[in-house]
Amino acid sequence: MSSTQPQLWLRAEKKPLERRAALTPKTAKKLVDAGFKISVERDEQRIFDDAEYEKVGCELVENASWPSAPASVLIIGLKELPESNEPIKHTQIQFAHCYKRQAGWSKVLSRFARGNGTLYDLEFLTDAHGRRVAAFGYYAGFAGAAAGILAHTAQKQGQGQRLGALEPYENETAMIDSLKKSLGGSGKGTRALVIGALGRCGRGAVDLLRKVGLDENDILKWDMAETAKGGPFQEILDVDIFVNCIYLSSSIPPFITPETIKAAGSSRRLGVVVDVSCDTTNPYNPIPIYNINTTFPKPTVDVDLG
Repeated sequence: MSSTQPQLWLRAEKKPLERRAALTPKTAKKLVDAGFKISVERDEQRIFDDAEYEKVGCELVENASWPSAPASVLIIGLKELPESNEPIKHTQIQFAHCYKRQAGWSKVLSRFARGNGTLYDLEFLTDAHGRRVAAFGYYAGFAGAAAGILAHTAQKQGQGQRLGALEPYENETAMIDSLKKSLGGSGKGTRALVIGALGRCGRGAVDLLRKVGLDENDILKWDMAETAKGGPFQEILDVDIFVNCIYLSSSIPPFITPETIKAAGSSRRLGVVVDVSCDTTNPYNPIPIYNINTTFPKPTVDVDLG
């Protein structure tokens, strides 16, 4: 970077329906005031308008133009880059999803090696006490539990019914009202289990379930103490919705398996598994009942019980 003015470049996100930004206009203003030059790629998908960045002193640049930026410029994003074989020459800040050997990890890291670039993975950003700074978000659990409610109510509409494409809501209030309506006005009678309930993600899931009207006794809140004995767990089969919000860092016994689901037969209450942690390609995945990621157009996948 220039010794006179450090520069950050906010790139546009390329995942479908990804509206979040790694840098908000409010934070951008603080950086500009501190002497940074901030370049922001134009992005119609981003939740913040381009004009909000321009208003606080950022430079607007073309969408996906970061590869042409000088090598000294630090590129900041949220999610992983689109697939490519091009070497990466820049320093990149992002969630790369590489260091737990997720699918394609070696290909991604090789791009940095070939281009002499540097990766700062937000997943491993910690404070002086070793605590993660950019940990699983509260709203990841909140939104995941909301999708679980929608999938549950779709099932209740009849045999073979599946949740259709997900669309964004105008705000949280509109979403809660819609979920309550789908539940018939209240979530009473619906039972859910959240594993990882003491973490940020888990707290978000629990709060969503409360807001849509589930009785407190019908929200089972598990964390490390409850899972210490090792799975599989019968309790998961005895609720309508299971929400997984753990941070996976090592091998653990599975929470649920196709065999335990099949063995439960007609006594099984479980209808929906929400895997917010989403370690689908991780060899330690504690929910080995599916092997493909869902999408906004197709947010659920059937469990194959053979």
